Amino acid sequence: MGRNSGKGGTSRRDPVEPSSLLPLPTSAFHILLALGDEEKHGYAIMRDVEALSGGAVRIGPGTMYGSIKRMLKEGLIEESDERPDPEMDDERRRYYRCSALGERVCQAEVHRLTQLLRNAFPGRAVPGFGSA
Repeated sequence: MGRNSGKGGTSRRDPVEPSSLLPLPTSAFHILLALGDEEKHGYAIMRDVEALSGGAVRIGPGTMYGSIKRMLKEGLIEESDERPDPEMDDERRRYYRCSALGERVCQAEVHRLTQLLRNAFPGRAVPGFGSA
C-alpha cells in the first residue's frame, strides 16, 4: 500500500495480506472499531471503545498509547495532519484515523470472529449472526 497521508504512519509499497495481521490484539480491534467513522484523539478513542462495548471494555492510557504506537508502525492507523479550530482544541492532542489497510484488517477480523462463532455453534442460530 503506498498511502501515507499523515505523520507517523508507515508507507507500505508491498501489499499486506490482512490475514497476516490476525488475530488482532483486543485493544487494537477496539481502537479500529472506534476510528471507523472519523478521526479522533486518544481520550475520544478511549470513550468510544467503552461506549461501543456497552461499558464492557475499558482501555487505559498505557494500553491505548502502546497499541497506537504499534498500529502506526504496522500501518493500521495514521496520524492526521488536520486539526480542529485551535480555539476549540488542545494543540497537544494528536488525532488518528484508520488507514485503508486498517479497514481491511478490521473487516478480516470481523469475518474471522464471525466464523469462529459459527464453528462454535454448528447448526444453531447465533444471535446476530444467523445460522451456519
